[in-house]
Amino acid sequence: MIQLSKNGWELVAGIVSVAVLSAGAIWLLKRKRPTEAELEQRRRQLLVQSGRIVDGMLLDLNELAAPDGGTLTMLLFNYRIGGVDYECSQDITALRDIVDLSHVRVGFPCSVRYQPGNPQNSIVIAESWSGLREGLTQIHPQDGRAPVSLTPGPKNT
Repeated sequence: MIQLSKNGWELVAGIVSVAVLSAGAIWLLKRKRPTEAELEQRRRQLLVQSGRIVDGMLLDLNELAAPDGGTLTMLLFNYRIGGVDYECSQDITALRDIVDLSHVRVGFPCSVRYQPGNPQNSIVIAESWSGLREGLTQIHPQDGRAPVSLTPGPKNT
């Protein structure tokens, strides 16, 4: 067994500490960081798993030019929680394969998932959940005419 003096142990502890800190710094610099798309997907997944649902209203569907030359599809919506009105937007560009944009009806109600401690963190559409509603029920007029459908499609006469 090797016996070291007090100074020897301090020297060994210092060398080990520097080696551990260097390895940690190299790992932090070289590790694969999640992309913005991966972070957004994780956010949506978190809200689907643990978010609360509230009624909202679809305000607009905009397509904007992206800085990279592509097109961003933004869904604008609002909702109320505890007497506070929130107006938010969600980038649904990555979800175009999942969502049929013809089903997005501006002015129709929707369901919004939000984070309870951070209500402005909200979504209407995710990979495994959608707050879009297919349509509203039919209105039956009192004057004996045929019901009026509020969903798009063939007109009732």
